[in-house]
Amino acid sequence: MKPILLALFVSVFALPHRSFAEQPNVLFIAIDDLRDLSAFPNAKMPNLDRLAKMGMKFSRAYCAAPVCNASRASLLSGLRPFTTGIYENNADGRKVIAPELALPATFRKAGYYVCGAGKIDHEKFDQHELWDAWQKNDGKNPEPTEKVVAANFLRSPLDCEESEMQDYRIAQYGIDQLRNRKLKTPFFLAIGLHNPHSPWNVPRKYYDQYPLKNITLPSYLKGDIDDLPPAGQHMAKWAGTLLPKPDGDHAAIIGRNKWKEAIQGYLAAAAFADAQIGRILDAYEQSKHRDKTILCLWSDHGWHLGEKDHWRKFSLWEEGTRSPLYWIVPGITQPGSVCERPVDFMSLYPTLTDLCGIPTPKHVEGPSIKALLTDPKAAWETPAITTYLPNNHTIRFQGWRYIRYADGGEELYDEQADPNEWKNLANDPAFAAKKAELAQWLPKVNHDDIGIEKEPKSKKKPKVKE
Repeated sequence: MKPILLALFVSVFALPHRSFAEQPNVLFIAIDDLRDLSAFPNAKMPNLDRLAKMGMKFSRAYCAAPVCNASRASLLSGLRPFTTGIYENNADGRKVIAPELALPATFRKAGYYVCGAGKIDHEKFDQHELWDAWQKNDGKNPEPTEKVVAANFLRSPLDCEESEMQDYRIAQYGIDQLRNRKLKTPFFLAIGLHNPHSPWNVPRKYYDQYPLKNITLPSYLKGDIDDLPPAGQHMAKWAGTLLPKPDGDHAAIIGRNKWKEAIQGYLAAAAFADAQIGRILDAYEQSKHRDKTILCLWSDHGWHLGEKDHWRKFSLWEEGTRSPLYWIVPGITQPGSVCERPVDFMSLYPTLTDLCGIPTPKHVEGPSIKALLTDPKAAWETPAITTYLPNNHTIRFQGWRYIRYADGGEELYDEQADPNEWKNLANDPAFAAKKAELAQWLPKVNHDDIGIEKEPKSKKKPKVKE
């Protein structure tokens, strides 16, 4: 597959030279593997709650792909997975997407000082050369003294200082930049945290926040996947996503606390990430740049914690596709506002260019959500679209989810009546019109997967790359 008409895309727009005083700065914060946590009432995320009070929270935000590399490649390039062929973690997007199409390159061309640290793009295929400055060495986390496995996931409380943690140092880079009065403006500052990506090894005090006796299990229906088409059942049970033996079925897991232990590890790692967000927010609020700096915080995709017999991401259901999204736009967003319109992360690129007065490159496929930032109840006619592997898509719009798989299998859920997505309505003739309405948003062209590895046809359990 040839690069996507790279020179053409770059040449179709010109970036005007504007006074730095006219352009806002951008603080761009990414969190890895953080799902919506509303299903867990005891989840403690005080700094995300604080951020929501400072600006606007999008309660129905969805990834372009439920896997780290594909999600980040789409968000940063403005090109969807079915356009590029980047569906999985093993696809090197640098082979098909010109570096000048990337979000940081667009801001750099517009005169911004672009800098950052941590995980913004998928680190295996990083493009740090696109940035004016990048923290090259974030260090590593301390090794756990005891490796604990819960439901196939490594999770260990660490007896260490927070300053010894990788994400602490990544957050510190952002803090130092915000406090640096010599920081060039306008700036685009990106900070990418790794938690709560597994292994869930974080300081012990975050585990102490979640005693096992207080862990709430998510809603679960035995036989939930029985009404799914074969492709959906395969996705639910795909190797590496289902709790493996000897834990067995969920009844055995519950009886031996394995399910709770896994949730405890995830929530502890999420709480640690939240603490780092708090440190960044402190610096943001104290910064002399505060009143002229847009803040955008997002996570690359959701995460299943046993719902639909599924663990990790790699799905087209609500838990795997829904992620946090928060905005503070001085002069536009109202403190404590909430937008319930379904949007996907393809909107981030064009919204940032729109807000900063930079022409949006012609190749960018998502719409700007500036109108929603101004009025969260504004009319919105564009659904969220998520893709996982070629020709598998889900359309999420105004209370409905529609899934169509490559083999033609379908799922349809009434999200208001059935928020757990337990009843597949796709085969009910009464909903044929709703299916057709949502199906019109399915992409007409799906490029082949550019990844060098394919899911094996054998029954041997393949390795799942995180």
